[in-house]
Amino acid sequence: MRSDAMKKGLEKAPHRSLFKALGYIDRELERPIIGVVNAHNEIVPGHRHLDDIAEAVKAGVRMAGGTPVEFPSIAVCDGIAMNHTGMKYSLASREIIADSIEIMATAHPFDGLVLIPSCDKVVPGMLMAAARLNIPAIIVSGGPMLAGKYKGQNQSLSNVFEAVGAVRAGKMSEEELAVLEDSACPGCGSCAGMFTANSMNCLTEVLGMALPGNGTIPAVAAARRRLAKLTGMKIMELVKEDLCPADILTADAFKNGLTVDMALGCSTNTVLHLPAIAGEVGLTVDLEQINKISERTPNLCKLSPAGPHLIEELNEAGGIPAVMAELAKLDLLNLNSRTVTGLTIGENIQGCKILRRDIIRSVDDPYSSTGGIAILKGNLAPEGAVVKKSAVAPEMLVHRGPARVFNSEEEAVDAIMNQSINKGDVIVIRYEGPRGGPGMREMLTPTATLAGLGLDKEVALLTDGRFSGATRGAAIGHVSPEAALGGTIAIVRDGDIIDIDIPNCRLNVDLTEEEIAARMKNWQVPEPKITKGYLARYAKMVTSASTGAVVTKD
Repeated sequence: MRSDAMKKGLEKAPHRSLFKALGYIDRELERPIIGVVNAHNEIVPGHRHLDDIAEAVKAGVRMAGGTPVEFPSIAVCDGIAMNHTGMKYSLASREIIADSIEIMATAHPFDGLVLIPSCDKVVPGMLMAAARLNIPAIIVSGGPMLAGKYKGQNQSLSNVFEAVGAVRAGKMSEEELAVLEDSACPGCGSCAGMFTANSMNCLTEVLGMALPGNGTIPAVAAARRRLAKLTGMKIMELVKEDLCPADILTADAFKNGLTVDMALGCSTNTVLHLPAIAGEVGLTVDLEQINKISERTPNLCKLSPAGPHLIEELNEAGGIPAVMAELAKLDLLNLNSRTVTGLTIGENIQGCKILRRDIIRSVDDPYSSTGGIAILKGNLAPEGAVVKKSAVAPEMLVHRGPARVFNSEEEAVDAIMNQSINKGDVIVIRYEGPRGGPGMREMLTPTATLAGLGLDKEVALLTDGRFSGATRGAAIGHVSPEAALGGTIAIVRDGDIIDIDIPNCRLNVDLTEEEIAARMKNWQVPEPKITKGYLARYAKMVTSASTGAVVTKD
């Protein structure tokens, strides 16, 4: 056992003495030691209940003959961190999460790990750590939040963000907003739409790193606790078989992940996280590969923000196994990929079927014959940009309009709130990339406010930053190279004509190469916005969004 390095032999008597100081007995130390990584805290709604999940996991570990040892992980709530300096730390926290788990699981050599995330960067951060450590590991999340109710309609956090714009436009009163504010998020769990947290939790199933149901079983359901117990039991089988993440996270697994991503219409942030996870096992997920998979994958779901349906309804419809079983009809998945169940993907989905056709469409009647995400390239984004095309209004899939340029999210939000944006404009928000931000902030406030103002079908927005999974509209993010690295976006001026063609994956500014070169001669590298602490170090080490915004290994 790996844990023998800290507990077995004469020279480990002092180590055993310290375990006994914690209350462990010899019989517990003779068993496999399982690290239980719990991202519980009292500020993230998706993590508030994770102590309950951890207790169920530990019960499962004990039932299967192991000894669970719990330790914590940090977690940032993207919603609470939104539209202020805190959001600069969200993506950057992914690296801290991965590094801290590496530290804990190497300093204390566990035989296996059960990873308990829920929200946004925590899921990919934990997967990165699992891949890097390559010891038996499995994920069980806290599960999605139930839908809120307002005037008889399902609601989620994105509706509250959009309601701010509606109040500004006089379409909603502040009293109505207060009622919505009180009802949209009814309890614990990751926010109820196909936002980043739920996107990544659904993909843990597809990648083979979690049991079926992990992405969709609601946080408050008893089935979530049962899943946690089964996960605790399953890690013991993985330890016995020595089935490790590198055996599961293969090139085919990532292709499967991207395929289901396109069918579901997941968050654009998956384009950052899947390459980062793949990099930890020595694989590359490039943007060209993403477009190729999107071209052949039908979009089967319109989940919030792309449509009215929420994750609890996807669960009712058969969940991720049903989506995969439908895609398998077109031979779009590698069914031989291994999973933590001990079975292959094909064996996991055998007999699964769609239970609600209004939530998951058939491959014969998709919303679109191509996937929910597109990678755009052109002189404005030579290395690529990303858009959630399934959440773009049809009339905005092709758009040509004048640039309105802002050097920060705050400047853009002021202009939007003051209703000084005109129909047809293309809002350009720059110096918000991984290095320039630093931290590549999500910008749900400007996109949601535009939607609330009713401009999401008339105004486009592009940035070298990124967008929340709750964003809808012609919102194009991850423009690479970013402005702080001298990308073309750095020299765009008010009035320049931006040409967006999402169906043909093109993003250009109507300037000649000579004009771009002339402007670049007068461009200067900006002074860093943050000069001390973690983010100052992060800004010096982080790589382009086009490669997952990972910290350089050099």
